[in-house]
Amino acid sequence: MTLTTLGRRSGTADGTDPGAPAPAATSAGPTSDAPVRSTRSSRSSRSSRDADALAVASFVLGLVGLLVMNILLGPAAIVMAVIALARSTARRGRALLGLALGVADLVVLAFLVTGNGAVGWSFSG
Repeated sequence: MTLTTLGRRSGTADGTDPGAPAPAATSAGPTSDAPVRSTRSSRSSRSSRDADALAVASFVLGLVGLLVMNILLGPAAIVMAVIALARSTARRGRALLGLALGVADLVVLAFLVTGNGAVGWSFSG
């Protein structure tokens, strides 16, 4: 309360003397104490994180594709696994497993189409 009163008396809102020189402007740029991130390292970490996500997604799509919609999920799992492997994923085993499951989806589809004579199939024979 006293600072507000003093500020109002002196004619300024912050309580400083109106005749005093203005403080020196500081630069808005980064200081030497702040850590500087390299653009290349952030790109590579983002790329490896994306590749890891693609590896996991290919595994999940390949696994689900064994049961339903293998005509769509099989090729999607294969494409995602190949992209993840091309980007040097840390989850190489998961990407390879997603690739194998995607191929297995297409093999299951081929057997079911050959057996039923149609692309659509169901569990209830």
